[in-house]
Amino acid sequence: MKTWFITGTSTGLGRILTEKLLDQGHRVAATVRKPDALTELKERYGDRLWVDILDVTDTPAIRKVVNRAFADLGRIDVVVNNAGYSLWGAAEEATDEEIRHQIDTNLIGSIQVIRATLPHLRVQGGGHILQLSSSAGQTVYPNCSYYSATKWAIEGFCDTLALEVAPFNINVTIVEPGAHPTSFGAGMVTSPVMEAYEQTLVGDLRRMVAAGTFTIRGDVNKSTQAMINVANVSPVPRRLALGGDAYQHIRTALVERLEALDAQKDIALASELPE
Repeated sequence: MKTWFITGTSTGLGRILTEKLLDQGHRVAATVRKPDALTELKERYGDRLWVDILDVTDTPAIRKVVNRAFADLGRIDVVVNNAGYSLWGAAEEATDEEIRHQIDTNLIGSIQVIRATLPHLRVQGGGHILQLSSSAGQTVYPNCSYYSATKWAIEGFCDTLALEVAPFNINVTIVEPGAHPTSFGAGMVTSPVMEAYEQTLVGDLRRMVAAGTFTIRGDVNKSTQAMINVANVSPVPRRLALGGDAYQHIRTALVERLEALDAQKDIALASELPE
């Protein structure tokens, strides 16, 4: 059995992952923003559930909570960077404050959680970081420009991180879920709507979501179990796509990008200095 550290466990994938791990006999250090969010689980699982309050936009608090978790529990095998939300709206519609909070939560918060855990993981001789991204970390959707910006950025960070920490036996897996029927949507922040975008792809997608015609087929139980399973796989995969929509959308985006790159091969090679 392993010990897991998971941020954002009040609802959604984080909550279900926490419940599943505890039910299977693992220990979990869970962070929440509301003090009583996991009271029921704490009563049921006792010392196997360690809980602390954390807002991942507070970097000093991140360091204190991470240090307490390692001090209290000793070795932590898997760190899951799950806390985050989506800012919903066209790029022009978002306010400066909304943009900053999206980046502070999804990107800076994730980076600082990882930075806080790295010294402990190195000293203990290794560990595994699971970074929650999204299919929107490899492809794009209207209304999600700032959410995608944070997910593309954290994927670039994690790809680089994986090279840096491999000598310390620290593995990194980027988790890329598609649409799942969790409470994630309830946590979306919607920017003020501009009429100019109503007859564009932005408006079309809004109407699909509002009408309930946006297909969601991701199975939360199967996806969280896949996250648990990946902690025991060797070699450790760099990415884990969850859901048929994630697979199809990511694959289409990658193929299109590769085709576009190949089409510019002659230009790229001609841009070098002569030998």
